[in-house]
Order: sequence, then structure tokens, then C-alpha cells
Amino acid sequence: MLSHKYFWALLLLFSVLMGCEEASKSSENTMHLSGSIDGLRKGTVYLQKMQDSTLVSIDSVVVNGSPKFDFKTEVESPEIYYLSLKKEDGDSLNDRIFFFGEPDKITINTLLKTFESSAEVIGSKNQILFQEYRKLARQFDSKKLDYIKAYFEAAKEDGNTDAVDSIQKAMDNLIKRRYLYSLNFASTHGDNVIAPFIVLTEVYNANVRFLDTVASKLSDRVRESKYGKELIDFIAERKAAEAAATTP
Repeated sequence: MLSHKYFWALLLLFSVLMGCEEASKSSENTMHLSGSIDGLRKGTVYLQKMQDSTLVSIDSVVVNGSPKFDFKTEVESPEIYYLSLKKEDGDSLNDRIFFFGEPDKITINTLLKTFESSAEVIGSKNQILFQEYRKLARQFDSKKLDYIKAYFEAAKEDGNTDAVDSIQKAMDNLIKRRYLYSLNFASTHGDNVIAPFIVLTEVYNANVRFLDTVASKLSDRVRESKYGKELIDFIAERKAAEAAATTP
């Protein structure tokens, strides 16, 4: 039979081991966000994210002299966060940076005058993939605006129906190509949370068969993520709605 001395020693050892295990789990899920806003001398920096369709502040730091900021927060799976700045001048225009937060060390460096457009995000794999995706997506968006402008200019002229029809066909083809690009990018990166995020935000109204194809490419880890679960639920809702619409 164990003496009281050994019993308490074993209990203490067990408590220490459990504490180490919990600390390790916490560390694995921690996002350490730091960086600098060059030119900022006074203001408040907020770390925010969406909760139930509402943008909420998770943490904040008051900047007074030094342009640096530092946050630590628990992140269950990669998702969109916002770094927002409230300046003393009261102007909040373009003072919010959209980025993928994930359990890792992430650095954001930017400039006060061009807070959003100058932001450099380092350390987030999903952010790198999203920037890669947006690079070509912006080309599609720019071309679409050109077509819209040409369409309205052609529509002003009487009897110019051939030109209008031609522009409309070119625009429809561009939209199809844009959808295929988004779906293909998501399918190719099914082991990253960027995949369900792109589907949910860019091509949610595509044919449900295509959404199913992307979902089938998701890794188990991504399926269990915030956006993975939302995509699976969304597809199920789309299928249920379509089935109800065809039921006599």
C-alpha cells in the first residue's frame, strides 16, 4: 500500500503532466499576431471577427508613441479576422485589414496613410493562397467592368443590337470562366480552409453538383473546420430546397 508521501508525490506529478498537456494544446491553437503601423503615434488597434453576422472586437491595444501592436488569441480553425484602426482624427475610411487568421505566428506590417492597401501579411498559408486566387480574380472583375461599360455605350446607339448581343455573349462567357476558375482553385486546394471559403463567398450560387465536387475534395481536417462545416450544411440546404421545389 502506498504511503501518504508517495501518494501525494504521484498526485503532484500527475497534475504537472496534465498541466503541460493542456498548455501544449493551448499553444497549438494560439494565433500570435504582431506587427507595426508605420506613421501611427496615437490610436487604438482592434482585433475583430464575425460572430453571428456581427463584427465583434476580440481584443484591442492602445498605441501611444510606438507603432507596434501585439495580440494573442485562441483559433480553433483558420478563419477571417480583421485588424481595425481607430485614429484620433476620427476618419475610419479604409482602416480595416481583412486577413486569414490561423494558429501560428502572423505578422502584419502596414502604413498609416494607406492602412489597408499597404498591408503585408506574413505567416498565414491561407492568406497566401487567397492573395494568389485574388490576383487572377481581379483580372476577371476588371474585364467584366470593361464589358459593362461597352454594353451601355453600344445600347445607346439605335439599331446596334448585334454589338449589344455580342458584348452580352462575351460577358456571359467571362462569368462562366470566372466560376470555373473559382471552382477549380477550390478543388485544387481542398486541404486548406481557403477552399470552402471561396465557394461560400464567390460561387455559392453555382450548380450544386459543382459544389458537391469541391466538398468531395476537402480533407477531413478542412471538413471539420468552421468554413468546412458551413459548406457541408449549405450544400445540404441547397439540395433540400431544390428537392422541395420539384416535389408536386
